[in-house]
Amino acid sequence: MKSRYDWTAQEVLDLLQSPLVDLLWQAQSVHREANPGYTVQLASLLSVKTGGCTEDCAYCSQSAHHPGALPTPARTLAVEQVLEKAAAAKAAGAHRFCMGWAWREIRNGPPFEAMVAMVQGVRALGMEACVTAGMLTDEQARRLAAAGLTAYNHNLDTGPAHYNQVITTRTYEDRLATLQRVRQAGITLCTGGILGLGETVQDRAELLVILAGMNPHPESVPINALVPVEGTPLAERSPVDPLGLVRMVATARILMPRSRVRLSAGRTSLSREAQLLCLLAGADSIFYGDRLLTTPNPDLSKDEDLLQAAGVRWRQPHGEAS
Repeated sequence: MKSRYDWTAQEVLDLLQSPLVDLLWQAQSVHREANPGYTVQLASLLSVKTGGCTEDCAYCSQSAHHPGALPTPARTLAVEQVLEKAAAAKAAGAHRFCMGWAWREIRNGPPFEAMVAMVQGVRALGMEACVTAGMLTDEQARRLAAAGLTAYNHNLDTGPAHYNQVITTRTYEDRLATLQRVRQAGITLCTGGILGLGETVQDRAELLVILAGMNPHPESVPINALVPVEGTPLAERSPVDPLGLVRMVATARILMPRSRVRLSAGRTSLSREAQLLCLLAGADSIFYGDRLLTTPNPDLSKDEDLLQAAGVRWRQPHGEAS
């Protein structure tokens, strides 16, 4: 199957608004051709540095602009603590271990050196290592690549026209530049968006156009649903329509056939049936564990029951490429 990088906003909008049964049929056809067999990757996400971020993302409890929104005390974990969590995640079946720092940009010195040590430690366990920590320099990207970093997560969040309604402390161009630095360093990209930020279907289409226009496509595309947090500007947003999330997953699968489409934050608000539809639409990764950074997530036993009901494998051999 040949990948395309020239999708138009109208083409993507037409897909997002097509009859759901037709969209699911097309997404399944693409997924089965591009990804023979069906294995869902389990990824675990840990907040290493929680709180105190100088960004003003309207959805985020970790922003210093939203005092009182953080549900847990601000803290930073030591290297040994993180590697203990990684080993536990591996024992529970995780193939990828993701680590998050609430920073606008990575800071050189002891914090960055600790990050490098954590990446090396996770890789030594035989797991993929992913980091999300805001913007970074070319040299920092090269050092993380040398440490063995598998992927760098840096979400675009929404389409460019809606972006400044959600974030004003970092531009869309800043985010794209960070992704370019990551790619040039030889690290795979993990970048996607969040539904429920007040965006239109057109905004969702434009986000997907940008992601699908990257050559090569991002290796990992997380699709999140907003988890409203008290104390943030988006605390009163209505829940995301589950079928809207299904449509986003299916369209991402069609546009980026070989990317790993990750069903990410917001799953606690989805029924079992809605999550199964997302898997049917082409999602082939979920984040497991009781929390995603600071927001709740289904527990592992429920996820195992879900995947068993779907009839898919999830315990990949460690070291297998994703």
